[in-house]
Amino acid sequence: MVIASGYQRLVVKLGTSLLTAGGRQLHLPTMSSLVEQIAHLHHQGQEIIIVSSGAIAAGRHELAISQKSRALLFKQVLASVGQSHLMHVYEQLFGLHKITVAQALLTRKDLTDRHGYLNARNTLLALMELQVIAVINENDVVAIDEIRGNRIGDNDNLSAMVANLVDADLLVILTDIGGLFTSDPHSCPDARLITRVERIDDRIESLAGGSASTLGTGGMATKIEAARLATASGVNVIIADGREPGILLKAASGEPCGTLFPSHMTRLESRKRWMLTNRASQGRIVVDEGALLALREKEKSLLPAGIREVQGDFQRGDIVDIVDQAGEAFACGISNYSSREIALIKGSHSKRIASLVNHVCGTEVVHRNNMVLLS
Repeated sequence: MVIASGYQRLVVKLGTSLLTAGGRQLHLPTMSSLVEQIAHLHHQGQEIIIVSSGAIAAGRHELAISQKSRALLFKQVLASVGQSHLMHVYEQLFGLHKITVAQALLTRKDLTDRHGYLNARNTLLALMELQVIAVINENDVVAIDEIRGNRIGDNDNLSAMVANLVDADLLVILTDIGGLFTSDPHSCPDARLITRVERIDDRIESLAGGSASTLGTGGMATKIEAARLATASGVNVIIADGREPGILLKAASGEPCGTLFPSHMTRLESRKRWMLTNRASQGRIVVDEGALLALREKEKSLLPAGIREVQGDFQRGDIVDIVDQAGEAFACGISNYSSREIALIKGSHSKRIASLVNHVCGTEVVHRNNMVLLS
């Protein structure tokens, strides 16, 4: 996952305490420095997705509200006001570097529902192909406690879920502390930075104890939880101090910084394991020789023209086997269409999809980004 020039696909999580520099509003010099580093990586050809906190802090400043409240509705109001301001700042800062940004608001339901997962993944991957930087936050306006299970709860865990969603090489969690220490560096002058954590065990979790930052919702404990989730998905994780000059450039190049949590499996191994575990054995797509060659040797997507037959009953978003005409499975992937829809479009040119089914979910039946070769 580390290439000659560093990591290729990164998810960068920016915490509230970092973006406000510990104050009550967004700190433009800090944000400008971070954006400049991200822009530099972007222009080098590296793919970046941002998971950004700061909307509630921005809303509190915009409304000139000084008091804090734990009421969920109050925070939702602040997030609603602050999110547009936060995005406006990002648009202006990235605009100076001739980079287009896009906003994406997600909830846990979006990432656990098979349709939502597929839509979010395809959209984020398409944005990267178009060289657009996505800025992601949790959709606080609709992710309320009454809708049980929809709320992710903090952007640390959201960043890990996004890193898994897009098969990132590296998740960088930037905050106002240098990483994981042997004790609280704010109160213990002898605290030492732990530069590498091979395994997150009870000892590591105990070191991460402590409350959230003043304005944010996630302390070190949530960052360790996010690191556990991401490394289990084949993603390396770095927790570092975003105030350190050039910190993102160091992290992206593979230079030691902060605390590194290395994954002990590759992205491909992780994704292949996930797909194999969730394969819908009743779903099979039979392809012709041309499609077999395009998928296996040219790493192309599966188009309807190359499909000879569809077997079984499955829905859009299910994982299906892709088999040759002898019935041997050589790949599996997430289908953009149901078995009923594939039966209508098989053998046809992609341009005919709109006239054959009620809705178009892409020109590909299975996109190459959602496919794993088995042999």
